[in-house]
Amino acid sequence: IKELVDVYQPDLLYSDSHMPFGDTGRAMIAHLYNANAARHGGTTEAVYNCKQDATGKWVRDIERGVAEGIRPEPWQTDTSIGDWYYRTGQKYMTAGEVVRMLTDIVSKNGNLLLNVVQTPEGDLESDVQQILDGIGQWIAINGEGIYNTRPWKVYGEGPSTATAAEKGRFGGLKDVPSKAYTAEDYRFTASKDGQTIYAFCFAVPEKEFRVTALGKDMPHAGKEIGAVEILGVTGKANWKQEADALVVAKPATIPNKEAICLKITLK
Repeated sequence: IKELVDVYQPDLLYSDSHMPFGDTGRAMIAHLYNANAARHGGTTEAVYNCKQDATGKWVRDIERGVAEGIRPEPWQTDTSIGDWYYRTGQKYMTAGEVVRMLTDIVSKNGNLLLNVVQTPEGDLESDVQQILDGIGQWIAINGEGIYNTRPWKVYGEGPSTATAAEKGRFGGLKDVPSKAYTAEDYRFTASKDGQTIYAFCFAVPEKEFRVTALGKDMPHAGKEIGAVEILGVTGKANWKQEADALVVAKPATIPNKEAICLKITLK
């Protein structure tokens, strides 16, 4: 591994295990960081992943699972849309399951590493292509609430945050819950400057969106709201900030219903 670091100078090094080899492994990670810093004027830009709690030393990887809440340090989920390998007849995640999982992970300060199953020839089956197309269409509309954002004051609200969550197979919570989400389930992200909040609703409401955390009298409301829009919907959203919730009228047409993003700009 040291030879690989010296010869190829990777920006990311990944161990599919806990930190390996005791003091030898620790010295190897230190060498990765120090060599990388020497190439970048004293700033370490390299990332090391392993399946062990980080405590500031690396980026923790949770296989087939997600963190239970906002973690102070960046972390990562690694999972697959199906099995890790190709076999006929396997069940894949839907595009909706992937983007809701992605949003949940990002709201908790995490990153998603997603395996896409290929055939033995390296091709993608048509159903896998449809899944990727669905993810791409959703990202094209809602990506600003994912990329370059940070966790908000709370990661989410709704039944999925209040009830006992399913445990994952390798630590953390299950990456794709078997229970369906409701229109009361939200996940939040925020712009780096904190002036924009993105609230992702995980199901289409019957009449209106109600974001409890952004009610005027709620503890996390903070600054006054200046504008609200629904990403992918043309025109201004009809909204009002009540004491117990931000209420946004449901538009006639909603694109990409898997996770609808309300963009809230603060004054």
